[in-house]
Amino acid sequence: MASCNMASAASGFVLSPNVTSSTNSASRITMLMMYPPKNNTCRLVVRAAEEGAEGAVTPAIATPPPEAESATKPKPPPIGPKRGAKVKILRKESYWFNGIGSVVAVDQDPKTRYPVVVRFNKVNYANVSTNNYALDEIEELK
Repeated sequence: MASCNMASAASGFVLSPNVTSSTNSASRITMLMMYPPKNNTCRLVVRAAEEGAEGAVTPAIATPPPEAESATKPKPPPIGPKRGAKVKILRKESYWFNGIGSVVAVDQDPKTRYPVVVRFNKVNYANVSTNNYALDEIEELK
């Protein structure tokens, strides 16, 4: 991690370029400010503003309202059984093979290998009563 040492710790400095762009009619002014270090840390502030609005600070990234995002992107249908559903275990090497348990949670991320968490009434040899299963390792009971 780099440290910053300044000769004059009591004051900061401001750099303001006097370069104007001939390609863009609305020229911008960029100011670079360096504040004195506090506790061996440096703070660098860069502000860009329109030439007419010297004191105004505009956000760099405009965020759209959250309502617009949800309206354009429909929510995908939930995967796996619902919470509380009774399922039969089809994984042969499982302690609870052919046993019945209830679904505690289902991870909705499609990249998760074992998204379904199942809880059982009976504990295994390690005194554990829950386990994760893939969607093809369980069968939902009616």
